[in-house]
Amino acid sequence: MQNHKKPSSHEAGFSHLLSPLHLRGARLPNRVIMGAMHTRLETLERAPERIHAFYRERALGEVGMIITGGVAPNEAGRMEVDAPVMGTASARQWHRAIIDAVSGTATLMCLQILHAGRYARGPGSVAPSAIQSRISRQMPRMLTTAEVWQTIDDYARAAAMARDLGYHAVEIMGSEGYLINQFTAPVTNQREDEFGGSFEARVRFPLEILKAVRARVGADFPIMYRISAVDLVDGGMSGDETLAFARLLDRSGCDILNTGIGWHESTVPTIAHSVPRAAWRYATARIKQVVDMPVAASNRINDPHLAEQLLADGSADLVSMARPLLADPEFVQKARQGRTRSINTCIACNQACLDRIFSADTASCLVNPRAGHELELQMAAPARAKRIAVIGAGAAGISFAFNAAQRGHQVALYEASDRIGGQLLMARNIPGKTEFDEMLRYFSTRLAEERVDIRLRCAPTADELLAAGFDEIVIATGVVPRRPDIPGIDHPKVLDYAQVLVQGAPVGHRVAIIGAGGIGFDMAEFLLGGPPHVPPAMAEFAREYPLDLTCRAPGGLRPATPPVPTRREVTLLQRSTRRFGAALAPSTGWIRRDRIKRQGVQCIGGLTYRHIDDQGLHYAIDGTPHTLAVDTIILCAGQDPDRRLHAALQARKPTMPVHMIGGADVAVELDAVRAIDQGTRLALRI
Repeated sequence: MQNHKKPSSHEAGFSHLLSPLHLRGARLPNRVIMGAMHTRLETLERAPERIHAFYRERALGEVGMIITGGVAPNEAGRMEVDAPVMGTASARQWHRAIIDAVSGTATLMCLQILHAGRYARGPGSVAPSAIQSRISRQMPRMLTTAEVWQTIDDYARAAAMARDLGYHAVEIMGSEGYLINQFTAPVTNQREDEFGGSFEARVRFPLEILKAVRARVGADFPIMYRISAVDLVDGGMSGDETLAFARLLDRSGCDILNTGIGWHESTVPTIAHSVPRAAWRYATARIKQVVDMPVAASNRINDPHLAEQLLADGSADLVSMARPLLADPEFVQKARQGRTRSINTCIACNQACLDRIFSADTASCLVNPRAGHELELQMAAPARAKRIAVIGAGAAGISFAFNAAQRGHQVALYEASDRIGGQLLMARNIPGKTEFDEMLRYFSTRLAEERVDIRLRCAPTADELLAAGFDEIVIATGVVPRRPDIPGIDHPKVLDYAQVLVQGAPVGHRVAIIGAGGIGFDMAEFLLGGPPHVPPAMAEFAREYPLDLTCRAPGGLRPATPPVPTRREVTLLQRSTRRFGAALAPSTGWIRRDRIKRQGVQCIGGLTYRHIDDQGLHYAIDGTPHTLAVDTIILCAGQDPDRRLHAALQARKPTMPVHMIGGADVAVELDAVRAIDQGTRLALRI
């Protein structure tokens, strides 16, 4: 019997979140699930050790259940050519490493079985019907009826192997547009056999999988099913179909419904920072109302107080968090201990996790570079504690400072301005990027916990630093905005990005932005968006994309509405002829390009800047002159490293150990991933 009644209050503040949950033959110590993530750790040298260390930290951090990254039930189901498949001899060693990672803890380990279907990147992809995905390069082959039945048996065989290997449960991945989801949605299932056509036929595939899995694993082995709570694609399942499907799953031997949101090819963002926190609770809550088994909420839940609220108000019985446990393996433990301000919050940037996976790299985390690198980035006491000066309290300098201090070094952190943060202070001013406030809160907390000596409004000279007798000096002075060589660049109507985002310089109605990289897009969103430091609102998000919050429409989408008129006329300019935003992050760049398009931003590329005067910005395309009449010209044309202090130190004492990190070292882009990683790595080896 299952027991998922609301618990009595016993842990102050998190009585629901920290209560146990009893399943078939298993007990979750709390209501937090670490959702499945592709990490690609299995592709690296020393893969079993890396995998063990990665999951071990999260188990010691007291998460209730960990779901592994997806493992294919057969060769055709692999996401990519080197992705894991159940049953191979090479995989057995790292399966053991995963299971051993939770040994001696209360954490349960669950294997996710995932068939990529038409999302498979390698040759020979298969699907319910031969319909190509807009995000795939190859046309999939339609599975024959016999192959469908064989795939069902492959799922059951994989689940039985997971049980025999020592996993505590399995999750059947039926969401996010993978194979099972492709069977359940009309848009991708045009079959004419017993697995296509009517609703009952389309959902037969997952129901037969559940039936076969239960028969193979027995009555006491928990089975989780990840259901697509809302498809977010035209031609997806309707809300009524989703509820009917959930009821069928409830009667088919399933123990937990984990809700997935959207397909990977959806044009609605689901986990980026522009998505409101817990945006999808409306879809999860509908499912919970019609089933008896526990239901898990997922996506954009990164705070224990929010998680507690979702459980307390009946929206869900559990919360599934993936990236928040990349950011902080001790998330649950810190919540239990009342140390919520010390939680390293996921800021939903996707830069070091999803973007790296899309680039065939291994996943890590912008705010926690140790994620996925637990073997080499270990916190150990230094051979000798040193006095270290850090100049610049941006992302790189702060990361170095608290990590070095935690190891036992005595650290003084100098910052020329009146507050810490550096370039992060600009990022947090962009509408929709309120999560960066959490990053600054965590950094401030860690600096205080490690008793770093912070000296604001202080820009020491080389002579002052050398006279202070520090053992080593870390230069994290960051960057300065680049001023391109354009006649008239000093005209009063010209501002650089820092003057606008940090100093609050006034900007006119007609604006030209020189530079269409990440900073240029940030600037456009700043000028056209809402006020900074206001979290994304659900009503505005639903109107922008547009969502059917009743879930009745197929795919959960309603007809688009006309865009709201913007408050400025903005033109984005670049010398290059390539696509605007081509260098933006893979997982979020499309969101930003779509947004400025809908906001009416004019994009002009392939130009040559001529001069700036009272009339505006003069440029030429293929030799033809043009004039852009604007009130303000904002420079977002890159940045240069600020190495003046480093040069002065080298000139005065070449033997002094001086390190450069962050933008002072490399200033190609404002790269917080590299800056934090650099600062952390230096702190752990100095």
